[in-house]
Amino acid sequence: MTDESKKPVVFLMGATATGKTALSMAVAQTLNAEIISVDSALVYRGLDVGTAKPSALETAQVPHHLIDVCDPWEPYSTARFCDDAVEAIQDIQSRGKRALLVGGTMLYFKALEEGLADMPDADENVRAQLAAEASDKGWPAMHAALMKVDCASGTRIHPNDPQRIQRALEVFRLTGIPMSELQKNTQSQLACPPVKFALVPDDRAWLHERIERRFQQMLADGFLQEVERLQATPGIHADLPAIRSVGYRQAWEHLLPEQPSASSTTDTRWVDKAVAATRQLAKRQLTWLRGMSNVTRLACDTLSLNEQQRTLCAALKSVENPS
Repeated sequence: MTDESKKPVVFLMGATATGKTALSMAVAQTLNAEIISVDSALVYRGLDVGTAKPSALETAQVPHHLIDVCDPWEPYSTARFCDDAVEAIQDIQSRGKRALLVGGTMLYFKALEEGLADMPDADENVRAQLAAEASDKGWPAMHAALMKVDCASGTRIHPNDPQRIQRALEVFRLTGIPMSELQKNTQSQLACPPVKFALVPDDRAWLHERIERRFQQMLADGFLQEVERLQATPGIHADLPAIRSVGYRQAWEHLLPEQPSASSTTDTRWVDKAVAATRQLAKRQLTWLRGMSNVTRLACDTLSLNEQQRTLCAALKSVENPS
């Protein structure tokens, strides 16, 4: 067993557009670490511009794991992430390096730290029934139905998150037990508790401006052209979790042939919707972070990159070498 395998892994969490990539690159090089992506969109091949996927230069400077591990039409579950992450952690540590887990998919962080319950496999018949009900009644009504049978899950899951609403209802219909009850019987998959950091802005307006500016940069980098290529790829359709990702969903709908705006270069209503949806995503991510314990928060809007790095490394040192 290497010395690194005895050290806790490091979580670097944050909402979208808070500067996780820049800080993780700096910290990884300081700590002799490799980065494990904790992002439910970065796992998909072909979703590059709209996910702000690390560049070839960045991945050459610091090895990255769990990026481009499946095609957009393949399912990628939280359980698979945990298995893949544990394997990557063990591989990194076996080579005498530190594992730095970076991203904004808070459910993945939570599952890795706290463990996963023994859940039933997906059932296509039940999912089809739920999808038909949602088409008839709407997802708000499905969320209300979830609140009746599993209030804890319904409170945690946002009413505009159809994928997780569907899964929670599916689990209940398959087992007769609320998913929140099944989730109580879990065990961490980590050898020791992680050291957790989060990039959190003091000024929400700062984050909103960053989100809008980054989305405009994605457009300049060819985001719409990327979505056009996805639409032309056999097997990829609008109902896939990959395409329901924030930004992709709005661009996909904008480019549909039946949409009057599809051929318009001046219609920016879809951009406004995508930016608003990204802001809502960031809000949910920050809510997750507020509910997490033992997290060192780094003010990403007031601390410089160097200050963030120094604060993180000093806090990590104090945990590993308490006086």
